[in-house]
Amino acid sequence: MAEAADFQGMNPSPARRWTRRAASFMVGAPLLIGLTQLPVAPASYASEDATGAATVDVALDSLTPNAPVKGDTITVSGTVTNRSKQDVTEARVGLRVGHRLSGRTEIDSAAADSDYAEGGEPEELETYVVKIPRLRPGISTDFSLNVPVDKLGLGETGVYQLGVSLSGKTAGRSTERVLGIERTFLPWAPEGTQKKTQLTYLWPLITTTRLSAETGSDEQQTPVFDNDDLAKELAPGGRLEQMVSLGNELPVTWVIDPDLLATVDAMAKGYTVKDRTTGAEVTGKSQAVAKEWLNSVEKAVQGKKVVALPFADPDLASLAHRGKNVPGSLNQLQRATEVARITVDSVLHVKPSTDFAWPVEGAIDPSIVNTATSAGAHNVIARSDSLRDSLGYTPTAARPIGTGRTAVVADTRLSTSFQGDMASAENSTLAVQEFLAQTLAVTLQDEEKQRSVVVAPQRIPSVAQAQSMATALRTLELPRWTQPLDLVAAAKAKPDPDATTQIPASSSYPATLRDQELPTTAFENIKATQYTLDRFKVILTRPERVVTPFGNAINREMSTSWRKKETSAAIYRDDVQRYLDDLTNEVNLIEKSTATLSGRSATIPVTVQNKLVQDVDHLVLRLESTMPARLKLGEGEGSAVTEQPIKVGGGHSQSVKIATTANANGKVPVIARLYTDDGTPYGPEMRFMVSVNEVTPTIMLVIAGGVLLLVFAGIKMYSQRKRTAARTDLPDDSAPDGDVPDGEAPEQPSDPSTDTGPESGDPSATGEKVDR
Repeated sequence: MAEAADFQGMNPSPARRWTRRAASFMVGAPLLIGLTQLPVAPASYASEDATGAATVDVALDSLTPNAPVKGDTITVSGTVTNRSKQDVTEARVGLRVGHRLSGRTEIDSAAADSDYAEGGEPEELETYVVKIPRLRPGISTDFSLNVPVDKLGLGETGVYQLGVSLSGKTAGRSTERVLGIERTFLPWAPEGTQKKTQLTYLWPLITTTRLSAETGSDEQQTPVFDNDDLAKELAPGGRLEQMVSLGNELPVTWVIDPDLLATVDAMAKGYTVKDRTTGAEVTGKSQAVAKEWLNSVEKAVQGKKVVALPFADPDLASLAHRGKNVPGSLNQLQRATEVARITVDSVLHVKPSTDFAWPVEGAIDPSIVNTATSAGAHNVIARSDSLRDSLGYTPTAARPIGTGRTAVVADTRLSTSFQGDMASAENSTLAVQEFLAQTLAVTLQDEEKQRSVVVAPQRIPSVAQAQSMATALRTLELPRWTQPLDLVAAAKAKPDPDATTQIPASSSYPATLRDQELPTTAFENIKATQYTLDRFKVILTRPERVVTPFGNAINREMSTSWRKKETSAAIYRDDVQRYLDDLTNEVNLIEKSTATLSGRSATIPVTVQNKLVQDVDHLVLRLESTMPARLKLGEGEGSAVTEQPIKVGGGHSQSVKIATTANANGKVPVIARLYTDDGTPYGPEMRFMVSVNEVTPTIMLVIAGGVLLLVFAGIKMYSQRKRTAARTDLPDDSAPDGDVPDGEAPEQPSDPSTDTGPESGDPSATGEKVDR
């Protein structure tokens, strides 16, 4: 977008050459504190063949105050480094104040123009200089200038360019000239402005995915982390700690990924870290740090607007462009949105807004908007380099885009102000000054019309970037040309009727962003994992112990944080699926090979094993005889297939006795498999062999005859013993041997009972004989 954004009622200054080249910096004091010679720079730096205004590098490390008022004294500090191979002599560092810039476009041009035009630059302020007698090649020297604001020659309210230059002599040229210059911007609004721009600044609490679905088997389900890196971000001085401590003092709208809160909350309750070398799990040591961070977040957000992104900050563009072709993908976004509100409310005890969707870098097209709003959000955070205007000013952020939806268009210039290396003091100072200059320029475009401007910075700012952002926002706390406005109010602001509401076509979506999207295979993997989870949870008596961690892990698989990390994302998805498969396989049939039947009817034991810590139910064991003419299953006459309901306690096995009826000898393959109540197969089938060895009628007759012979032999032996005893003990008038008194029948032994033995509950071993 190329906004002219010129100040209304102002004609461009004739000295535009200065505007475009000069960069003014805040003034420094006339006299400097002492100059410090730093160690020689690396040879490659000191030996550069630098000439002209590039002979000396001028770095502006500090400018205070950032936006002075009448009566202030500005201090400009920095470093000068001789980049040439020659000594610089009779040098001095001075300040140059340029003319008032006429608008945002001229600020852009001035920031991009680093050339020095001899004779086209403003004059150096006299008196307020620092003298450097000699600056040797590769040597750096610090400087500090203090200049009263009333000596700068500033006029009416506006943005001025400020330059810090080093002038001196070199061996090749005896006359003095400018050997180095750096420029910045000085916003000047001592009395404030009549109308103030409403400024909405998003303050993101987002990090990369840290937690998988793996938990301990204890009642608390202690989470398992791959590493303890998150603890470093939460500790004092860490990135997330700084985001909270800085944001606590600023007028910002908190934009939070609920997954971060859920992850830290899990840490606070106790966690383990997996040693990838040994596979062992060690107790995490940062539980107290996690608790302290959560407490600080809860305090920081009180009284401020909190926007909750869908859980794990799903990549909306990837969903729209790749996931829409995989059935069920949009359902994942719905689930992520539903859990977002619950998570923020339970952890921070505030009611967040879940009415906003934030595509990567605010880039949108019709499919992204449709996807983003499919889960209930009515507002899409876009950016002005995607939803472009051709106006000569910056319009209000809110734009109606049809069917009750609103695009909240963040300003690209302001949103990208702090994306560079802010660890450099010079980069940070220049970024802060340009940000302030742009905000003042927006306000001065039309002081009679108040507008709403939104700033959506990078999702995961570094510590230095966050500190630079905070520096700029602190300067704007005094309502001189801006005033804070939360995101919810900004989305409801009256839109500019001239601003574009046309959503850009899909072909305009940046190719660089499209190349970073999750592939279609990622959503196919997600679908497969969800299918496995849905099949698994129906047999659990406590499904929440599995559904919650795996549901969250599936949401994390769609996270925006996987951009530019395709390999890591694939590994994460594979690990989640593998762990879920391992759990489902904990409920299985114990393998058996051959069972032998030695009769017409008997039972076959089949064992179901449950290694989970919770009971399983709603399972059915189904056995199928592949040769029902030879072997039938089940009670009574039996059939080819029999089923029995299964319920197994956690950590136990259950042996199920299946009745069989053999009709012929031989081997019969039998198929055993578990099913859920609705008939869905659970786990692989198990095949084993049943060897039918039925006893024939002829053999039974032979056995029966043998038994009768034994019985008769026993009776005879018994009678002989009794007669022998009678001859010895009975009186003479006793009955003769072999006689039985009248009315008595001879005593006979009872038939022996069949001894089948106890039925074992253990699984059948190879070649075992099955109990009847």
